[in-house]
Amino acid sequence: MKNHTIIFDNPVSISATTTIAGPKEGEGPLHKYFHNIIKDDLLGQKSYELAEIKMHIYAIRNLLNNAHLTQEDIDCIFSGDLLDEIIGSNYTMREYDIPFFGLYNACATFGEALIMGATMISNGVMERVICSTTSHFSTAERQYRNPLELGSQRPPVAQWTVTGAGCSLLSSKENSKIKITSATIGRVVDYGVTDANNMGSAMAPAAMDTIITHLKDTNRDLDYYDLILTGDLGQAGVRMLTKLMKEKNYDLNITNYDDCGVLIFNTEFQKTEQGGSGAACSNLVFNSYIYKQLKLGKLKKVLLVPTGALVSKISSLQGESIPAIAHAIAIEVM
Repeated sequence: MKNHTIIFDNPVSISATTTIAGPKEGEGPLHKYFHNIIKDDLLGQKSYELAEIKMHIYAIRNLLNNAHLTQEDIDCIFSGDLLDEIIGSNYTMREYDIPFFGLYNACATFGEALIMGATMISNGVMERVICSTTSHFSTAERQYRNPLELGSQRPPVAQWTVTGAGCSLLSSKENSKIKITSATIGRVVDYGVTDANNMGSAMAPAAMDTIITHLKDTNRDLDYYDLILTGDLGQAGVRMLTKLMKEKNYDLNITNYDDCGVLIFNTEFQKTEQGGSGAACSNLVFNSYIYKQLKLGKLKKVLLVPTGALVSKISSLQGESIPAIAHAIAIEVM
């Protein structure tokens, strides 16, 4: 490990992925890349929380079926969501007899899962792991802002929590040309943002810190990567990150930079304000669209930087600022 960055001596294969997207996501620009799209975000359940759990159960089952594996073939699942005490993942794992690490780094949880899973496999501790996350617009609104029944007006800086579930299978048994080669562990960064609706502004400084740390630790320039992809900054957050990076003499405009929250919706026609967010945002975009581009050879080096606002309804009501974190995972075709 160099500073904050793990260099994997044995790069870890991402051998399979699966995604389940919600109805609104299924109407967005990436609809043809999702493996499954649901038509009813309640999924016949009594609550949206139960619907989110059901999506997660299906996502893991679909991954196992598509990879022709059984529960006994998986050493561990690294998983998380946005619900209190990550009940979405906890209750999902009642359905599976698989060892389980429950994780929470807000919308950066998928990045945390990939780093922990890849570390276990690269060091020979495990052979196959699943990294999964979920989120749901209706559960997140109730969790962090207001019940939908109130009909509260959404401010222009708000983002739309992605409804969906996704999984990545990391393996040392099945060889894949798509591999995790290094990962930079983020640190908590707080620039004093207190508006719980303005997540992009809270997370952009953390993204800047992690990207610059990764480049310095690996002695790389921005143009080493075909694509640098942040998790869910949204349009306003992207503008802020670009400005912050410019102030540090890193010009994101000269490289192929994008954001999962911008990619997943057509913000103008779908009325999603600044774009997508949520623990499933970077997961769905990577495990569908980006993974496909890597398989086709259209992308060969991607730096995935999931971002998370480490906020709760309690901290917001108490006037606390919003700390944030971002992790960076280098994924390369080898």
